[in-house]
Amino acid sequence: PAALGRALRGRAAGPGGRAVSTSWCPVGTAFDVKQQQQQQPLRGCGFSDGLFGVPELSCPEGFQEAQDKALRESEQLVQKACSTPPGPETVMIFDQLSDSLCRVADLADFVKVAHPDFAFREAAEEACRNIGTVVEKLNTDVDLCQSLRRLLADETVMSSLDPETRRVAELFMFDFEISGIHLDEEKRKKAVDLNVRILDLCNEFLIGTHLPNKIDKHVLPEHIRYNFTAEGNYLRIAGLHADCPDDLVREAAYKIFLHSNAQQLARLEELLASRNSLAQLVGYDTFAHRALQGTMAKNPETVRQFLEKLSEQLSKRTQKDFQMMTKMKMKLNPHNSMLMPWDHPYYSGVLRAERYNIDPGLYCPFFSLGACMEGLNSLFSQLLGISLYAEQTKRGEIWSEDVRKLAVVHETEGLLGYIYCDFFQRPDKPHQDCHFTVRGGRLKENGEYQLPVVVLMLSLPNSARGAPTLLSPGMMENLFHEMGHAMHSMLGRTRYQHVTGTRCPTDFAEVPSILMEYFANDYRVVNQFARHYKTGQPLPKNMVSRLCESKKVCAAADMQLQVFYAVLDQIYHGKHPLKKSTTEILKETQEKVYGLPYVPNTAWQLRFSHLVGYGAKYYSYLMSRAVASMVWKQCFAQNPFDRAMGERYRREMLAHGGGKEPMLMVQGMLQKSPSVEDFVDALVSDLDHDFETFIMDS
Repeated sequence: PAALGRALRGRAAGPGGRAVSTSWCPVGTAFDVKQQQQQQPLRGCGFSDGLFGVPELSCPEGFQEAQDKALRESEQLVQKACSTPPGPETVMIFDQLSDSLCRVADLADFVKVAHPDFAFREAAEEACRNIGTVVEKLNTDVDLCQSLRRLLADETVMSSLDPETRRVAELFMFDFEISGIHLDEEKRKKAVDLNVRILDLCNEFLIGTHLPNKIDKHVLPEHIRYNFTAEGNYLRIAGLHADCPDDLVREAAYKIFLHSNAQQLARLEELLASRNSLAQLVGYDTFAHRALQGTMAKNPETVRQFLEKLSEQLSKRTQKDFQMMTKMKMKLNPHNSMLMPWDHPYYSGVLRAERYNIDPGLYCPFFSLGACMEGLNSLFSQLLGISLYAEQTKRGEIWSEDVRKLAVVHETEGLLGYIYCDFFQRPDKPHQDCHFTVRGGRLKENGEYQLPVVVLMLSLPNSARGAPTLLSPGMMENLFHEMGHAMHSMLGRTRYQHVTGTRCPTDFAEVPSILMEYFANDYRVVNQFARHYKTGQPLPKNMVSRLCESKKVCAAADMQLQVFYAVLDQIYHGKHPLKKSTTEILKETQEKVYGLPYVPNTAWQLRFSHLVGYGAKYYSYLMSRAVASMVWKQCFAQNPFDRAMGERYRREMLAHGGGKEPMLMVQGMLQKSPSVEDFVDALVSDLDHDFETFIMDS
């Protein structure tokens, strides 16, 4: 922090000749010191600068104003698109249209889940629905499509366009096609209605995945009731209690939290049926075929092949992992040694801790939040020439006083964009780590670049006043993961916001974030920032080595569980009508692919929230991890601070956003086009132990 402070004080002008903002301060200090923030805005429009600096959003009612403004702008742009002769301007107008709607929809998408004020959340939810409905109608607007079709049909004009502009034009046409533009008017209306219904079902299902279940407290033995929240004569079960050492508590939580719910089951069945109806209406065999267009995998057949080959390679290792967990369970609980689904996360953790002595309490003092942020700052500076600075926010710009705003600054290009860090737990905030695009980057009509704005949301515990926030190794890794998404958003500086940053195929979008996990687990990187917050002592190398090796304990079983989720997702979005109920499919797939028995009267699929955002694409985590593994081993394992390799990574993989075919980006980085077998080999090789560490610890 001191070095960063000196750098700020010692420069009259910032990178690229821009004056350094006097409101910038060192990033580590901003997170380790509880600074006094500005007062929160008064309720009522006009009292503040508005959320994210959007003037209309100083009160919930402002969402209606912002929405109306975007819709007026979109109407003008539609008319302009329809009257403009074929040329590059057509693509620019389409992108402006996309941007005007996304600037409201993306922002509302975040506010509806994270704002502490219910009125804001409700207004944002309504705005999301209204903008979503307009988008679906535009995707079936024949006149608008015709203006784009004229461009694509003009070979002379198309050959004069640069590759990114051509791809964006084709992507806009693809959006029309998957929405049923080729259908007659009645069927187009049906497609719009189905899309709107799917949006509603997704929202309802997502809410249902997080709702707790209640049970009469007398049903449970008295000695375990204290583990659950009491509400009168009922106990509230809001999760799986996967880390609880009491087998009975985990069993009770699993059976109650995952108990089938008729209403949620009906939502899921209607959602899957509606997705299938939409896919078939617009000309696809299944929803999976529609969803996988343009991805790295390209089609469900490749995904199936990938998952089958991976499962085959994992089989023996997974059985060995289950045997180790069973032995541990017998040792700790001789009366009940059968391994059940609620045992896997707990006993794999016990094995890791026992074998490598990795009590999180030993690590937390070395991972203060400020130190971790300085570590990221140092890594980005060496690898990409980028620095992070905390910037003072204006009145009403943030939604909670502990949110921090970071300016992302390149050493020669200047300010690249902003990251809002919403890191701490609070009531009604979802317990999930994620990245939200609030505003996409694009080249504006006046030649200026519209700076990207994103939010990183974590669920870190609040520290005592005056003490730093201490992260567990898992929290630190998650921070690096989400910051990988943020850097993709900052450096995917495309001409068009339609393909900016993380607006790319899902099975590629996770590559930059998972790659950051490899950096987070490398001692050379960790050694630059991990210091005991009281003594300043560096984290010993053998502790980092043990932590990394511990993650390989039962890792095959963990990966097999991910394969099970991905296979289940593919079946649900495959051929319809489904041969069995979603619960019967779950039972059959769990026992065949995962290996641990199905528990009667449970319906885990009703808690599978990824079915909303990752429908037919859950495999993406595994395929992205395979690519990230290959990039790490080939490009960064030898030297994680290699600037030349960092620049190549930016140039080949980050800079294009979704403006280039994903496999071409991978090919550019690896200098080869990987096969399904290469993906599988990369994932399996990550499970092998480092014998140097093993022997040293032995």
